[in-house]
Amino acid sequence: MTTAALRHYDPLSLGNRLRNAQVMTQPLMLEIIDKACRRFPSLGRSERTARIMRLIDAEAWADAALALMELELPMWQVRRLAYDEGEWHCALSRERELPDWLDAAIEGCHGDLAIALLSAFVEVQALAAEASRPSVPSVRPVLDPLYEPLACDNFG
Repeated sequence: MTTAALRHYDPLSLGNRLRNAQVMTQPLMLEIIDKACRRFPSLGRSERTARIMRLIDAEAWADAALALMELELPMWQVRRLAYDEGEWHCALSRERELPDWLDAAIEGCHGDLAIALLSAFVEVQALAAEASRPSVPSVRPVLDPLYEPLACDNFG
């Protein structure tokens, strides 16, 4: 993501839109691609992006979500996908082979499978956007005018 794109990406707002949606729709899927995806726009009209667009046109939402995650998050995999009491629970992980208690999986849940998948996806993208920001400001400190370097070597 470019710096300008990072400023416009509001994962909280996008996460709220997903939580409040009843079902996946084409406008919502396109909004996720527009706001949360870095690689999709840069690939242009490649075979991979064309496949995702065909899945969206066919309203194959879960397949489109999985294909989008494969494109955008190559280091992440679905660790767990479960349906419990009317909700889908999706956990994405970078270390799928670790025991649950050691893994830092990112989870999303919703009554709609595609929205559960994309909720976890948006959370991972938010972490990636946050991690790409410097933790320390890059402003150079103002030097003290009384500061003078001093050599302390003993040549004697």
